[in-house]
Amino acid sequence: MPLSRLSLTPEASHGPLDGAWWPRCDALELELPALVGSLDPGHGTVTRVTVGAATWADSPRTISAPDHVIEVVLTYAADEEHTITLDCGTVGQWELLVIPPEEPVRTAERLLTAAADPWNSLSAQRILARAEDGFGR
Repeated sequence: MPLSRLSLTPEASHGPLDGAWWPRCDALELELPALVGSLDPGHGTVTRVTVGAATWADSPRTISAPDHVIEVVLTYAADEEHTITLDCGTVGQWELLVIPPEEPVRTAERLLTAAADPWNSLSAQRILARAEDGFGR
């Protein structure tokens, strides 16, 4: 897979999100290695991800990445349906908005920017709801 479509906050986040990820398809086993590979090594090694069961229910429980295996944990919490949490061991966590693969380019670009704003105070669900209301058109 090509490099991941990813936008991270340029500094410490002051909101619920640390950025956004726009996968090309809904096959986590194909997309996750590209996402992990696009992170700066200084962010630590991703050892576990937590994803919404509604979106990623058919995903395997472990996924191979370069030089390690990543545990996949499903969450059934409604407020985490459109997020992915990347656990980087002792370095910390990244909470990212997951933009649906079929989202139009213009809307996805705005979502990537909004979620990566270090002063964004909106949850993943609220950002996506704003996009549905036309903020991306």
